[in-house]
Amino acid sequence: MTGKLYLVPTPIGNLEDITLRALRILKEVDLILAEDTRTSAPMLKHFGIDKKVFAHHQHNEHKAVAEIVRFLKEGQQIALISDAGTPAISDPGFLLVREVLKENLPVECLPGATAFVPALVNSGLPNDRFCFEGFLPVKKGRQTRLKELIYESRTMIFYESPHRLIKTLEEFIENFGAERQAAISRELTKMFEENVRGTLTEIKRHFTENILKGEFVIVVTGNDEPAPKKDYKYYKK
Repeated sequence: MTGKLYLVPTPIGNLEDITLRALRILKEVDLILAEDTRTSAPMLKHFGIDKKVFAHHQHNEHKAVAEIVRFLKEGQQIALISDAGTPAISDPGFLLVREVLKENLPVECLPGATAFVPALVNSGLPNDRFCFEGFLPVKKGRQTRLKELIYESRTMIFYESPHRLIKTLEEFIENFGAERQAAISRELTKMFEENVRGTLTEIKRHFTENILKGEFVIVVTGNDEPAPKKDYKYYKK
């Protein structure tokens, strides 16, 4: 009997957001793979989960895949968790899932927390059609990607860190326009959660005048204008 890989979402802040099913799976599996064992340890201890925990992050995932596949073939049940939210959403997980599926081994993803959903829903911006961009490239390809998104008609969702937030907002203003409507959610589900809505200029002013701490989700409304015909090849959906 082969094992199964479970992708288990964990709370993005408030521990009450974990599901009963997630708790059951984490208590039943033989092994837990954690993005950062130091981050996951307090959460696991809080819920009384005492299991073997191995680190599985972007720096070791390529080397670890073969061993994890071997564990699964031996019948071990394994859960993958990230520091917060759903594994493989701007976190390690994709590579492992792909390789496990190549070996025709079962993978099961539990529903649960991920930061961009509440940020999108409470933004007040159109959410019937949207695209998730995650973190933009830090250097190579960044400006190219921004140019490609100028005429994106769907609401766009980005993740950003505190030390790059102002620069990113400045780039958004340059490419999308100062009056483009947007919203930023900071520290979602935590004690100091903050949601700021308005034009990109208004939001930049707010965060220029306030201390930047926490994790940020940026939601930007799409462009109502069609792309110029000469650039249509770049924006064709």
